[in-house]
Amino acid sequence: MSRARSHLRSAFLLAAVSPLSATTRFGARRGLSAWPAPQEPGMEYQTNASYLEQVKRQRGDPQTQLEAMELFLARSGLQLEDLDQLNIIHVTGTKGKGSTCAFTERILRSYGLKTGFFSSPHLVQVRERIRINGQPISPELFTNHFWRLYHRLQETKDGSSCVSMPAYFRFLTLMAFHIFLQEKVDLAVVEVGIGGAYDCTNIIRKPVVCGVSSLGLDHTSLLGDTVEKIAWQKGGIFKRGVPAFTVLQPDGPLAVLRDRAQQISCPLYLCPPLEALEEGGPPLTLGLEGEHQRSNAALALQLARCWLQQKDHQGIGELKASQPSLQWQLPLAPVFQPTSHMQHGLRDTEWPGRTQVLRRGPLTWYLDGAHTVSSVQACVRWFRQALRGRDRPDSGPEVRVLLFNSTGDRDPAALLKLLQPCQFHYAVFCPNLTEVSPTGNEDQQNFTVTLDQVLLRCLTHQQHWSRLDKEQASPNLWNSPGPEPGGPASLLLAPCLPHPVSTSSLVFSCISHALQWISQGRDPVFQPPSPPRGLLAHPVAGSGASVLREAAAIHVLVTGSLHLVGGVLKLLEPSLSQ
Repeated sequence: MSRARSHLRSAFLLAAVSPLSATTRFGARRGLSAWPAPQEPGMEYQTNASYLEQVKRQRGDPQTQLEAMELFLARSGLQLEDLDQLNIIHVTGTKGKGSTCAFTERILRSYGLKTGFFSSPHLVQVRERIRINGQPISPELFTNHFWRLYHRLQETKDGSSCVSMPAYFRFLTLMAFHIFLQEKVDLAVVEVGIGGAYDCTNIIRKPVVCGVSSLGLDHTSLLGDTVEKIAWQKGGIFKRGVPAFTVLQPDGPLAVLRDRAQQISCPLYLCPPLEALEEGGPPLTLGLEGEHQRSNAALALQLARCWLQQKDHQGIGELKASQPSLQWQLPLAPVFQPTSHMQHGLRDTEWPGRTQVLRRGPLTWYLDGAHTVSSVQACVRWFRQALRGRDRPDSGPEVRVLLFNSTGDRDPAALLKLLQPCQFHYAVFCPNLTEVSPTGNEDQQNFTVTLDQVLLRCLTHQQHWSRLDKEQASPNLWNSPGPEPGGPASLLLAPCLPHPVSTSSLVFSCISHALQWISQGRDPVFQPPSPPRGLLAHPVAGSGASVLREAAAIHVLVTGSLHLVGGVLKLLEPSLSQ
């Protein structure tokens, strides 16, 4: 193990600690790993889950949270004025905010600018969250800044403070600010973690421009149970006199955004559709697939152009004539001809785990971390469109497989119902664990739940699928060979449920076992040593394995959770773990 990797592993031994979290540990999937480490008496590792609970308790007074983050910033050696030097583009939204940030960063990098990019969550390694010029920071840079920040915060602890060390997301946010300043980036694209008004990134006082991507229901226990309430939270990033842009939203949340902006004299603009910018010029090619990415690209173009304009850059695109917007009295953002830099930036954008396709021999993996109703709807449209445009094999059956998991307070039944029209031959469920053993699995593992708990959730998903399957059942539902009729309930690596389930569904205890069964050794990259004993012992698994081995083409959609997609990518793309 290299010295840098040894230090990186050591860095993960110590996580942000808090006297308020005596019964919790720092969950690796949403934070740093929770391996045993020296602790102060009465202190334990703090999880992102405990941070969210803390936010819920304090959300009536957002100043409490923002002031706490400002204090952490000061203790780390920075002042709010220092963040003004980063020329920040601040982006929130429910779906597409990460893709919007990726488009924006790539466009501005195509102008020769040095970019910083802070995003969440990570897919494979925590370093992905902090990027310089599109690349995750190195293990050396990560460990150096981790220990520097950790020791600085330890040295400045105040015994009278209710929270002596920041939770995971706050810690990484502080790290990102320090790294961007040290690396002297020309700009930083900062993605909001959750919400906006109460998010710890909202200590940013003077961003250059703000953006709001498509809104929908997510994190309802924290942000509110209506899209209007969520819009109020998202609009919390608006700043007086700072231009802000949003895409077309339903009338209710759009009106909330308008009112939030007007209350603080924030100029808010509605983005015209991408078609308006393409008119009279060549069609724009996007590096990210899916029709829904056009809305994200339209927002990114406005954010990038506004940033360039505010910083007096030349070559920002020739304006076209346009009609004023009448949508909730919001002015329409400029309609302009995208420059060659903008076109190249959109074309060259990469954002793993979002509408990503990996073609491996007879297998095609479709990876999309959609986890809300609206994003799963977009995922289904993308997947079905991709299947319509595929090259059909000359002979032999095609098999469609769903690999799904859902976490948090999402409604898995609602998400699975949206996936039914894809007519999968097999629905496979597993937890967000690459392996059953935690060894080498720290960045994917959530230490706040047990294996039994996550497996029971997967079995619940299977029950939902079985019920939906029966409701939708018809003699011609499947048009390719499926599992043998009348087979036993399922491949269960947990106690059997009393209710029968569809013969087309399986539950595995980890991602690796699920991929081994789906790929049947036919993926040229994913070649595990040997399948675990009993993987094909169940009749459904055995008959399905025969179908998969003989199929001319296998189309696998992985969705429901970005963490699931991350675990799959870790196994299918080993280079991402280097």
